[in-house]
Amino acid sequence: MFSARSLFQEILDNDNSYRLFCSIAASGEAQGGWENGRIAALLPASLRGLAPKVARHGADEDKHGRIFHALMRKRGLTPTTVPEGTDYTMLLERRGIGLAHDKLRRDEPLTERDVITYLAHSRVTEQRAADQMQLLTKHFGDHPELGKAMRMIAQDEDNHLAYCHEELLKLARAGHGRTIQHSLYECARAEIVVYRDVSLAVMDHMGRILRWPRPKAAALAAAIRAVHGYERLAGWRRMVTLTTPERRDPLGGPATSAPEFV
Repeated sequence: MFSARSLFQEILDNDNSYRLFCSIAASGEAQGGWENGRIAALLPASLRGLAPKVARHGADEDKHGRIFHALMRKRGLTPTTVPEGTDYTMLLERRGIGLAHDKLRRDEPLTERDVITYLAHSRVTEQRAADQMQLLTKHFGDHPELGKAMRMIAQDEDNHLAYCHEELLKLARAGHGRTIQHSLYECARAEIVVYRDVSLAVMDHMGRILRWPRPKAAALAAAIRAVHGYERLAGWRRMVTLTTPERRDPLGGPATSAPEFV
């Protein structure tokens, strides 16, 4: 059959599938960097104290994008076009999740409700990112080509997730609890659908590149749908709970650099 490790090893061993994987990852991180940069610039006066943390979040995402580009360069690869069906950020926006790019392009201050929407969206998507990086680090944290990058990105994603918990809890204590819970619920329910669709699209492209036999591709698609079934019934709950993080003020201070990659 197949395992997460064996599947990713196949993708890693083939230049074309590895190029697509890194290109998708780099594009998503770059979009996240731009979004956070714009949000930091547009925060309302009542929440301007968040600006350094939001900017740090954006700087980390930009760094991750550069790391994935550097990983491609090490193999002599250049980025490829990201297929539309694999664009996680764009598909979430189309479902009305997070702050629309049109809003972020305007030079109009955001509202406190907008900031809650941003943080709730980030709390859900950073949970996904942290889970994925934990899995990759488990299997490839000691890999000579990928290990250092995976560990660095995983640590940043854990910090981002802790930051979302911390800031949402502060806003809940300030009286926004019901709005936060509604935003988290709506985002989580949409995200699990988008994640399923993106996973199916990515695996379809990888299967064609790697020439997977039809039974293997069908079994993998069935596994992705089974995960979605679990998340639709119960797994989404892990994305909407808020707990005081062990890492306090995780985005305080400047972003860390990654000179060995960039």
